[in-house]
This record gives sequence, structure tokens and C-alpha cells, in this order.
Amino acid sequence: MKIDEQRHGDVTVVGPQGPLTGADTDQFQAHMVKLLNERSAMIVLDASKIPFVDSRALEVLVDVTEQLIRSGRALKLVGVNSTLREVLEVTELASLFEQFDDVGAAVGSLR
Repeated sequence: MKIDEQRHGDVTVVGPQGPLTGADTDQFQAHMVKLLNERSAMIVLDASKIPFVDSRALEVLVDVTEQLIRSGRALKLVGVNSTLREVLEVTELASLFEQFDDVGAAVGSLR
């Protein structure tokens, strides 16, 4: 799995490409843990290139969000497609994530 990363000041935008399932979820989790440990920055997840996620990926998103919240930060989501949005709503996880249509708005919300 390819994971793009861009810095916008103190905000890191992470953009995984492809479904978050199986081994790709493990790679994504390792990447996110590395970010959490290395930086005190805010994180925006650009989900525009994630067609779907499995239950393990949802666990990772919740774990990352909980870690960020404990340190006074938050995980913002951008470009959530209808499938992922529906999964978040059905699992009642949607309220954990502030969602934006574009990266600029998400980054701006963290400044």
C-alpha cells in the first residue's frame, strides 16, 4: 500500500491509497503510530483514495483518534466516500470524526 504524506505546518496530511484491509491495515497502523510517536502535530486523514475498510481498519482509526484526543488533538477526515461514510454511521463511529470535503478546510480547522 502506498501512503502519501504532506506537511502543512503543524498538520500532517496522510493519504493511504487502496482499501484498508488485512496487511494494508497493519502497514497503515504502523505508519500512524510512527506519526503519533514522532510528532506533536495534528493529523488529517485524506480518505479520498480509500474505497473501503474492514473492521480492523475501523479499530485502528478509533485507536488513533483516542490517542490524539488524550493529547488534546484530533483526527480530521477528508474525502470520505459514501461507502466509508455509511460504515461509520452504521457502526456509530461517525461522531468521533469531524469530516471535511477538502484538505484545505480540514487543515484550516486545526489552526
